[in-house]
Amino acid sequence: MVAWRLRRPPEWGVEPVPERLRTLRSIDLFVLWSSLGVGLLVLVAGTLLVSLGLSLLEVLVVSLAGSVIGSVMLAAAAHHGSRAGVPTMVSLRPILGTFGSFAPTAVNVLQLLGWAAFELLVMGYAAAVITNDVFGPWTAAIFVPVFGAVVAALALGGPLAVVRDWLERFAIWLVYLSTALIAIGLAVRVPWDARPSPAAFQGPASLLLALDLVIVMPISWWPLVSDYNRFARRAKDSLLGTTLGYAVANTAFYAIGAALLAWSLASGQANFLSGIGLLGLGFVPLLFILVDETDNAFANVYSTAVSIQNLAPKRGQFWSVVGATAIAMAGAILLLARGEGIGTGYETFLFLIGGLFIPLLGVVIADSFLVRRGRYRADEFQGSAPRVRWPAFASWIPGILLYLGIVYQLIPGFPPVGATLPSFGLAAGLHLVFGKGDALRLAGRLPVNDSGNA
Repeated sequence: MVAWRLRRPPEWGVEPVPERLRTLRSIDLFVLWSSLGVGLLVLVAGTLLVSLGLSLLEVLVVSLAGSVIGSVMLAAAAHHGSRAGVPTMVSLRPILGTFGSFAPTAVNVLQLLGWAAFELLVMGYAAAVITNDVFGPWTAAIFVPVFGAVVAALALGGPLAVVRDWLERFAIWLVYLSTALIAIGLAVRVPWDARPSPAAFQGPASLLLALDLVIVMPISWWPLVSDYNRFARRAKDSLLGTTLGYAVANTAFYAIGAALLAWSLASGQANFLSGIGLLGLGFVPLLFILVDETDNAFANVYSTAVSIQNLAPKRGQFWSVVGATAIAMAGAILLLARGEGIGTGYETFLFLIGGLFIPLLGVVIADSFLVRRGRYRADEFQGSAPRVRWPAFASWIPGILLYLGIVYQLIPGFPPVGATLPSFGLAAGLHLVFGKGDALRLAGRLPVNDSGNA
């Protein structure tokens, strides 16, 4: 009798990835990040631009500009983490302090669980559309645990297996084909100069708010970018593959999401996903996108487990993956039961992510490229950094307040310039001053080694 035994691939925790496992090339990372830039939730975000009153041509311009800006920032966030071979939350230890890195880690776990719940929710909706509600009004909820099981299996397989065995061999090619078919079908059917919601357009304010909504999507990935880019062969591969892969996919799907809503409204359909079926392509493209959507949910679940290891390094990933998947499924089903869907709540979720993580990204990039210029000792990633570095928090918190104050119009007379660049610039500028000042203070007290630390 032959005994069958399932064997999980080895996981890699918070220790630096050894050179032999740093095998991802620019093309591998292009495939990964173009795949993560594709998704049903990105289509949903694209529909939000229409609700701001933009024409489809304006959507295309804003999507391209915001995607390039956000993708460059995303790749910059991965710089020192990929060089050190450590996950993103661990890469924050030299900047925020070992204990200080726990604050964004806790927030990151919460946002990843929220993303995973929204991913499973929209996958359930898509499955209900494809099957024409085969199980009645609870069709979407019935599909949620099915997709949850697939996502958990991918997360347990790890990023190298997902990139090489799932995306490059199968899923991404289906997505590229379906995206091209949908884009061509929409290009010949929708008027790109018309405003589907003209009453909502408020001039530059709408355009800048739309730019914020586009930039926040790639930036939402930066708290986990090095979880995957630590496997990059070189820092150059990380930079090139991430920037190009995400910018191309994000631009395409924001524009397609907006065009789908415009086409659906013109055709008398309330559900923008139904617009795919009206293109004469059937629901095959939607099915292909649904196949790829699993890797977005995989990334959220896998990175939840990796982030938890920053808090508890000896904790294995298995039960964290199982627990994160279960919480995400419960969240998706709760949203379905409450009938909340992915409208206003999703937009609020995006802005909260932007408010918390865009200023922190300003701190990280300022520290990596201007203050310490990437000169971090290897032992700082493994617990020898100070418990808390005050300059980072003194820069991060004002950036958060400025972002939320702009988005929710709490600052009287503030010009309509959007929240992303001002909050990023404020946090980065403050950290440049505070970080340099702290380095000079330490230099006056203690000898400084060549890494910039006392």
